[in-house]
Amino acid sequence: MGMRALLRIHGQISHRDFLPGLSVGPRTQVQAGTLPKPSIWAEPSSMILWRSPVTIWCQGTLKAQEFRVDREGSTAPWYTMKPLEPGDKAKFPITHMTEHTAGRYRCYYQSPAGWSESSDPLELVVTGFYRKPYLSALPRPVMTSGGNVTLLCGSQEGFSRFILTKEGEHSPPWTLDSQQHRSGDSQALFPVGPVTSSHKWTFTCYGCYRNSPQTCSHPSDVLELLVTGKEPAGLEQLTPSARHKTRQTPRVVSRRNPQLWGGAMRVMSW
Repeated sequence: MGMRALLRIHGQISHRDFLPGLSVGPRTQVQAGTLPKPSIWAEPSSMILWRSPVTIWCQGTLKAQEFRVDREGSTAPWYTMKPLEPGDKAKFPITHMTEHTAGRYRCYYQSPAGWSESSDPLELVVTGFYRKPYLSALPRPVMTSGGNVTLLCGSQEGFSRFILTKEGEHSPPWTLDSQQHRSGDSQALFPVGPVTSSHKWTFTCYGCYRNSPQTCSHPSDVLELLVTGKEPAGLEQLTPSARHKTRQTPRVVSRRNPQLWGGAMRVMSW
C-alpha cells in the first residue's frame, strides 16, 4: 500500500494517497540558510485537470541529504523525501489534484552545511471547472522567425483573469487580468516574441475568477505558431529589448468586432 500522507483541509486532517517513499514529519521551523535556493517545478504542468496526477520536483545540490516541500498557508506537516540519484533532486507525487491540493508550494533541501534558502514559489492550479476559453494569434499564427505575435485569450464566461502556458516550459505561466470588450467577452492580450524557428511555439490558455484564482477553466484548444524563414538582416545582433523597439506594437481586433485595442503592451519572451 502506498504511503498515506496528511493534508489539512478546511481545518480538518484528511487522508490522501501519495506514492511510496513520501514521508510526513513533524512541523518544525526551518531557518533560512546560506545555501543556494533550489529550483521547483511541476510535471506535466502546474495547470492540472481535476483528479489528475501531478509531481512536484525540487532540485538542489549534489550534496543534498533531504528535501522538504511546504504549501503556503497550511499548518499540515512537512513532506520530506530522500534525493534520487545522482542526489541533487527529489520528487513529491500527488496522485489526485483537487482544489484542496491547489496552492503555492516552496521547497528546501538539507546538506551537511545546513538548510538552503527556500525556492521560488510554485503555484499549482486545478483546472476543468468552467467552459474553455478561445485562443487565437494576431494578426495570424504563421510568421517569420524573429517576429512578435499577440495571442488573444477570451471567453463569454466573464473571467477576471487569463493564464497562458507554453508547452515544454518549466517557467511559470503568464497571468493577465482581463478586459471587457464591448461585445461582452472578457479578453486578455499576450504579446509574445521574438519567436524563432529553432523552438516549438505551442500555447494553451485558461480562464479564472478573482475569488478562486487556483481553480480555473478547461484548457483552450491548443494553438501552435508556425515559424518560417530567418530573422531580418541585422536583427540577430540586437538585444531582445532593442529588437522590440524595431517593431510596432501589433494592432489587435476582437474575435467578433473590428474594434481596435489600443495601448502599449509588454512583449513576453520565452
